Amino acid sequence: MTTNFPTSESVHWARSAGDFITERYLFMATLSMTSTHASLAVMRHIVVGSTNPVKVGAAQHVLATVAPLARIESIPVSSTVADQPYGDDETIRGALARAHAARDARDADLGVGIEGGVVDERDGTMRTCAWAAIVDRAGRSGVGGSLALTLPPRVAALVRSGLELGHAMDRIAGEHDTKRGKGAVGILTAGIVDRQRAYEVLVSYALARFLTPDLYDE
Repeated sequence: MTTNFPTSESVHWARSAGDFITERYLFMATLSMTSTHASLAVMRHIVVGSTNPVKVGAAQHVLATVAPLARIESIPVSSTVADQPYGDDETIRGALARAHAARDARDADLGVGIEGGVVDERDGTMRTCAWAAIVDRAGRSGVGGSLALTLPPRVAALVRSGLELGHAMDRIAGEHDTKRGKGAVGILTAGIVDRQRAYEVLVSYALARFLTPDLYDE
């Protein structure tokens, strides 16, 4: 019986063909990503409308991957809404106001705003909400939100009495300034949910408008 082993030439060809296919795939994937993110990739300056380290960290983590040349700055701005926004609509207005104010203040390529709020449900419970907004020079905006978590009755009662959610959580948890750290979501999930990572999802949702502009401009 004669066994035909592959020659060095055939092995070399197989390896070369595989490399060619892999390189072509990577080239096409990179080309697609480059065209999709082209406007983001050339941005030089992004401003976050908050000095809260959790919000700033979330924005930096997401935007650094799609706008690697951009300097990401954070400044304090007004949300123009109540210190404790009620309802999704007011919370969205706060996020958009922060994004616009941050971009306008520094004439940046993008402005980012993140706002947290609470929502009274029809069944008498109260839940959290959080929204992120991103705006550009052309006036386009993207919004993304979620982070809906039912609050314990004692926390809801404190918020209804006039406390901000962060202060209510400070009192319940016996801690200080939790809104600049793990927040309600971190405390109530016993650390399973990281607040910054949760905000990163919201920023990514808000960024969709700029990642796939062709789909939004149809």
